[in-house]
Amino acid sequence: MGDSSHCHKLFTILFFWGLVNSASASADSRRVDKHPLAEINIYNTTLALRDSVAIRASPFVLGSKIKISFFKCQESSSTCPAVNNKDKEPYLCTSPIKFKYTNSSKSYSKTGKAVLKFQLINQRADFSFALFSGGLSNGEDAEWVTVYLINPNPSADDWVAVFSPAKFNVEGISQRLLLWCIRYTYKMGHRIRLSDGSFIWSKIYSFRSSPYPGHDSLQRVLIMGDLGKAERDGSNEYADYQPGSLNTTDQLIKDLDNIDIVFHIGDLAYANGYISQWDQFVSQVEPIASAVPYMVASGNHERTWPDSGGFYQGTDSGGECGVTAETLFYVPAENRAKFWYSTDYGMFRFCIADSEHDWREGSEQYKFLERCLASADRRKQPWLIFAAHRPFGYSSNEWFAEEGAYEEPMGRDDLQKLWQKYRVDIAFFGHVHNYERTCPIYQNTCVKSGTSHYSGVVNGTIHIVTGGGGSHLSAFATEIPNWSLFRDYDFGYTKLTAFNHSSLLFEHMKSSDGKVYDSFTISREYMDVLACVHDSCAPSTLAA
Repeated sequence: MGDSSHCHKLFTILFFWGLVNSASASADSRRVDKHPLAEINIYNTTLALRDSVAIRASPFVLGSKIKISFFKCQESSSTCPAVNNKDKEPYLCTSPIKFKYTNSSKSYSKTGKAVLKFQLINQRADFSFALFSGGLSNGEDAEWVTVYLINPNPSADDWVAVFSPAKFNVEGISQRLLLWCIRYTYKMGHRIRLSDGSFIWSKIYSFRSSPYPGHDSLQRVLIMGDLGKAERDGSNEYADYQPGSLNTTDQLIKDLDNIDIVFHIGDLAYANGYISQWDQFVSQVEPIASAVPYMVASGNHERTWPDSGGFYQGTDSGGECGVTAETLFYVPAENRAKFWYSTDYGMFRFCIADSEHDWREGSEQYKFLERCLASADRRKQPWLIFAAHRPFGYSSNEWFAEEGAYEEPMGRDDLQKLWQKYRVDIAFFGHVHNYERTCPIYQNTCVKSGTSHYSGVVNGTIHIVTGGGGSHLSAFATEIPNWSLFRDYDFGYTKLTAFNHSSLLFEHMKSSDGKVYDSFTISREYMDVLACVHDSCAPSTLAA
């Protein structure tokens, strides 16, 4: 860009993933949703190469350090074939996965030259880069100069995991305790031998086996919603849709030695139809998910799409219809297209609902949830937890307040019967991008006093909104309901610590510093679960 007539003209650099991304049906969805990549009008650009403009990428074979340089050269060309059946040039092979403005390099405005650095993760094919002008949404008279980088990493389908149980003296240790103590180490390797006779191996990872149901040990559970992803290299800054995601991710990594299992309750990557964004997200959470169980729930940005079999008819999933999330993350569901499931972790029983499918009384999901709650052995698993993406319980978010119900419409009408009948301790939700805690509540009424400690019979459920993982924050209503004990308009996450069968600690932390800003404790004995309370009297009692 040494030509003086172009020195101060805004250019944008994008790079493309070398596989066709989504079918033509999802192309329309990308125009509907507000993913930053959807703002790039790649279909209305025109090819207008100039000798004064060039782009160079180095190194040619991908390594740990990648940089992109712009400079003046005598010739340039475009090699992308016409594969998308569009009637306008250039014929782009794929959808873009990242972009930066050239003026983000300080030298560009003075010299017309720039060096931009991108963090490239292990994608499935080669990368190509393109330089264009005319603005993100305009794209007319764009100047396309493309260059390709070779990705030496093989397809993910060709990788295998090698596990090695830790070695230790097992004499005198019971079978159950042995299973709890085992730590596994593993690494990922490629089946194909390279030309020099070596193999490609990842670094070594490790994880510990989960405690059996009822196991009495220190157990720490982290719960959050709406994390999203962000670019560490500063690309895609046009929308900045999940500004808190990296802070949250990094705080969890710092505290990973004090976390045993993670529940991410919906709105995971906000990929909205861009498969490459899932790869970016998985790379972001890899330090967490490779070391502890990373359990997920289905949210609107994973599942919701018109006429796809879901409960809602929005376009939030960008045409994914849950398929990507169901493929990338394993959950113990009978049918992973219906993302509800139960899972046990030591002294905890978790009943995870799918808020994107019908949950009302008489539905298939309602029947499952009742079975999940009813089958918990509270003597072994005293802590009964419900979780879903959308707030079926209580939230004083401004749009729920405008609707006058402080909940997802039709949310708690039927489900509160189950929470009360089976004495659910805490119900967690995301979707609303903030933090809020209620009193122990039933039918809009606080059933226990106090704010920091609860004990005795379970006569109501505490509802927690923990949707401040990383996406843009949601405003609260001006009015504060009498059941709302604590509200925080900030990014954060929540944590449960079970010390034993009768003592539980809840904490809310901010992503900015990892410090605790709200907490309470529960002390309870098994007989307190059996006590008869309103709308929750067992047909028989222990005395009978």
